[in-house]
Formats: sequence, C-alpha cells, structure tokens
Amino acid sequence: MTTISPKLLQKYNVPAPRYTSYPTVPLWSDDLSENGWISLVQKAFEDFGESEGVTLYIHLPFCESLCTYCGCNKRITKNHNVETPYITSIMNEWEAYLKIFDDRPKLAGIHLGGGTPTFFSPESLNEMLSFIIGSAEVMPEAELSFEGHPNNTTRDHLQTLFDLGFRRVSYGIQDFNEEVQKAIHRIQPFERVKEATDVAREIGYDSVNFDLIYGLPHQTLETIKATFQKVAELKPDRIAFYSYAHLPTAFPAQRSFEKFLPLESEKRALYEGGKVLLSEMGYFEIGMDHFALPNDPLYKAKVNKTLHRNFMGYTTSPSKILIGLGNSSISDVYYAYAQNTKEIDLYKEQISLKHFAISKGHRMSKEDIKTRHLILNLICNQVAEWDFCYYSLLGKKNWDRLKVFKEEGLIEFDAKGIEILPAGLPFIRNICMVFDLRMQEKESAKFGFSKSI
Repeated sequence: MTTISPKLLQKYNVPAPRYTSYPTVPLWSDDLSENGWISLVQKAFEDFGESEGVTLYIHLPFCESLCTYCGCNKRITKNHNVETPYITSIMNEWEAYLKIFDDRPKLAGIHLGGGTPTFFSPESLNEMLSFIIGSAEVMPEAELSFEGHPNNTTRDHLQTLFDLGFRRVSYGIQDFNEEVQKAIHRIQPFERVKEATDVAREIGYDSVNFDLIYGLPHQTLETIKATFQKVAELKPDRIAFYSYAHLPTAFPAQRSFEKFLPLESEKRALYEGGKVLLSEMGYFEIGMDHFALPNDPLYKAKVNKTLHRNFMGYTTSPSKILIGLGNSSISDVYYAYAQNTKEIDLYKEQISLKHFAISKGHRMSKEDIKTRHLILNLICNQVAEWDFCYYSLLGKKNWDRLKVFKEEGLIEFDAKGIEILPAGLPFIRNICMVFDLRMQEKESAKFGFSKSI
C-alpha cells in the first residue's frame, strides 16, 4: 500500500478546489449580462458547434429522501406532481438556446444528474428527452448517460432511456456496509444493486459505473474491503471512489454523524487500501478518484492523452460547449461560464418570463484560458507545457512553491513544463493551486472548498 508522509498529509490537507473549471465558481468575476452570455454562446457555437457539437447536462433535483452525506443541490419531496412543471421549464430553456444557435445543433452527449434523475417517471423522462433529441442531430460517438438510484431505477427507466440512445448508467452506491448506510441514510441492499446492474446489462448498456465514497462514518479498512468484495461480484466498468466532503456549515445534516468520522490519517488509509483492492481487481487509475477497466473508453482516453474534464468530471467528449439545463446547472462555452439560479421556483419563473435563469457568470480572459488549459492538462495527463511568459506571470512566490514540491519529490519541472510524479498524485489539487492566479493572496477556506486529501 502507498504511504504518505504524515508531515506532508498535515501540511497539504487543506481546502482546495476540485478544478472541474478554472476559475473555480466562487472566484468568478460575475461580470456577465444576459446579452453578453447570449453573444458568447453564439460565438462558441460558431467556432466549435459544427466540429465538436454540444454536450448537455440536465439537472433533475428531486429526491424522495435525504441522504445526510450529500452536498448536491436537491429538494426532498414525495410529491411527483412536481415532474411536469419542471420538465416543461427544461424544454423551454432548451428551446431558448435553439433560438440563438445559428443552425440545428449536433449533440455530443447528454448527462442526467441530480438530485435523483430516476425520481422522474420513465414517461416524464421520455417526453423531455424526445423533445431535446428530436431538435438536434445526435453525433455518431455521442455519449448519453444518467445517474440512477438503485432503489428506484426500474426496468422501465432503463429500457426507456436505452431506447432513446443512453448506453451508460452510474449508480450511487457509496458503501455496502449496513452501519454506514444507516448513518448516511442511504440504505440499499446488495441484492437491489445487483438487480439494477444485471437488468442494465441485460438490456444492453455498454457501461455501468459505481460511485463509492471513502471517509464516511464508521468506515474502516475492513468495511472497505468487504464493500469491494461485493463490488468485485458485479464488476462495474468504471468506479468513482470519491473523498467525502465534510461541509456541515453548508449541509447541516452532516452533523448527525460527525463524531463517527475517521481521522484524517485514517481517511487517507481508506483510499490507499481501496486503490490496492481496485488494482487487484483489474482497474486502472484514471485521475482524481476515478478508475476504469482496460476495455472502457475512459481508460483508452487516458492512455491516448485525449481525456477531458468538465463540471461532470472526467469525460471522453472533446466538446468545448457544455450547456447546463435546470436549476443550479452550470454551462461552459469556452469563452465564458454561467450558472443557473439554485432556487427551483425562481428558476421556473425566470424561464417562464423568457429569460435565461442565470444567477452568476464569468467572462474568460486570455490569461484564464491559458491557465485553464494548463491546470486541466495536469489533472487529466499529469503533464503540462508552458511558454517563457509563465516565468513572469507566476511570480517568485509561486516559483518558490514549485521548488518546494520538487524538493519533496512530488513534481519535476523545467523551462518547458511540469510533470506530476507518482508521489505527487495525492497532492494534485495543491499543485494546481500554484497556478490559480485568481485565488492568490486569498484564503481558500472561506470559499467552502473540501479538503484536498
């Protein structure tokens, strides 16, 4: 098992962004008007729409019960009458984008996230997606995927989405240990997960992903081992093994199990132990928290250095246009970012008034674009090139920080670029912070980031 120096763990386990974007959301300049957003969407569509297409993220925020560990934007309700008004808003929002595109869009991918997308009935999902897919040209290599809760993902859900072109499903497992499940209020028997996995494969899904979390209450190396033994029985194609983000100020329900959380050193041991087990099962590490079998496209993209990263995490899609539909969803059109309002009723009202429901945005500078390229290369490929101007751009303080990382055996760098060494992988978020010029001289803790390790 890989071991991390306790001294380095203590030094670098600080709040840090996950860098699904640069700048990270709390540091956006918020300088984007609705008209400015429309103009930059049109520019991106003109520059990249034909060659790379458009990827959609659709946020479906409803859940029937609260998982107490969860940091997602969600609303808890058992009232399924909320479905129709919400999907109507989604369709109206997409129609507004169709009006500003100068041609019929090509779809490079769709991802349904939440919340719990399978809270929605198969009929509701079919209505929404048939409209969206029917309004566009689906590209041959398009990836359509969704997040499903094993407890409520039915055969009808899987068949309906398969018939629409979906080929990847991601199940939120978190942990198979009963005590852990009770503590986080996410109770789902192994038999139910097996059924949901088997039905997906029987219908014809190419890829099944499991989301697992380390650092949850009551977890030990033994419980992690037992969980992975069950995972091995089902052998999903991909595994996301996330660090639990403890942010009780933002998510008060997390306080319910606070006293049962592992210590920082114990938490890292859970990850390293899990990583060994995954390797023994035939999985390869893709990047931060992600693992895949060698026949999975994500692994092939890693090997071929064509891996990408956006607000949905690691992806094989090269599309520079990601449009987020639904409350709280985030769009990235290369030249700018925008986030929809988080409050569901306000989102629906703004859409009904024929406005984009943008609550904040950021117009990218040339410096931002260059820095984003470097950071995403580090996170995807662990190497990045830079030109001479970086010497003056970063400043002496940041170069001194890089020298310390080098002395600690975490990186190598020279006048041409930087490489993160195997020992530096646990600290990749810390290393990326050196290049985060918009966060320089600011305390990252105040932005509510989770700890880096």
